[in-house]
Amino acid sequence: MGNSSGKGEGDEEEEEEEEEKDGEEVEIVQKKKIKEEEVEEELPLGVDELLESGDPVLDLSYRKFKRLPARVCGLMHLEKLYVCGNSLRALPDGITQLQGLRILALDFNKMEDVPLAICQLANLSRLYLGSNRLMTLPPELKNLRCLRCLWLESNYFQWFPKELYELPNLKSLQIGDNRLKTLPPDLCRMENLRGLWLYGNRFQTFPKVLLSMDGLEILDLDRNKISEFPNLKRITSLRLFSYDHNPVKEPPKVGDEVTVVGEGAAEFLEEREARKDRQRKEAEEAALAGEEPIIHGILKNSGSRQAANEDNFKEGEGEEAESPVFEYDGGELEYDDEAFEYETEELICEGDALDYEGEELEYDRAYMDYEYEEEMEKKVEV
Repeated sequence: MGNSSGKGEGDEEEEEEEEEKDGEEVEIVQKKKIKEEEVEEELPLGVDELLESGDPVLDLSYRKFKRLPARVCGLMHLEKLYVCGNSLRALPDGITQLQGLRILALDFNKMEDVPLAICQLANLSRLYLGSNRLMTLPPELKNLRCLRCLWLESNYFQWFPKELYELPNLKSLQIGDNRLKTLPPDLCRMENLRGLWLYGNRFQTFPKVLLSMDGLEILDLDRNKISEFPNLKRITSLRLFSYDHNPVKEPPKVGDEVTVVGEGAAEFLEEREARKDRQRKEAEEAALAGEEPIIHGILKNSGSRQAANEDNFKEGEGEEAESPVFEYDGGELEYDDEAFEYETEELICEGDALDYEGEELEYDRAYMDYEYEEEMEKKVEV
């Protein structure tokens, strides 16, 4: 019995020692957490004032944050939050409280996964995730039903993320500078997409699925390895096509209203403009002479045409046979620069500034002008 009793006391001592060790570990964890919180409260100069300003726009970019300050999660009035150029790997769950947030910029951080807390921001319309370490998107992204603009440039996507199919209002997708080689054949499911940036990927042939995307207005395939382009007139809404730095010999065939950017594009546009000028002058001269204008070499239905085409009269009758009538009011179909504009001054992508002046696109990894992007997004939405 004595031995049995002694053994029990030994067990109790071991249990007490284990409890003491557990208590010490808990204390260490708590102290570490307190230290982290203390470090977090030591915010960079000027940040306290920003957090207390009550401004719906908060810019915490390039502040060397490793964690988002916890106080941000309590700013229920926020509509725009910019935290690019830090060292964030995740976001606190408390970010879900910011249900009024419409714009969230997290470019140039160290995120390997999209924080799931973002997917609960139901009113988010613009999300910038460029220059991180993303390879996939979470299925929960489909909760962002209001999302219209998504930038994923300069990440590590090897396959087009089909999770984007579940975003019914997405109109602008920036997925340049990734590792895409192909596009899925059912990409045309994204019927509301208006702008698609695919520059700096690994396409060797033109993705044929793009020909069936009638709603596209902006298509950027710069810096790929495409040696031949199909006739792009099938993309009826196209207004700007950029193909610079691809091994092609001449510009692709596009509609008369499409601006093209790439090697040989300047000469192509000049020639097209000169042709339009000639047609306009011919129409004006014909109008001054009291003659019907010639449109694309086709003479309108007129007396001179009747005399020149006796075969158009019915046999045995003096009446002219019915023939197609080409209506033209003497005006010219002009491209409306105000109704649609492709960053003609400055398009900034994840720090890539595309200065478009009608001849070339220049990439300058400088900074992100989100306010300008918001204005351009409104134009695309129209």
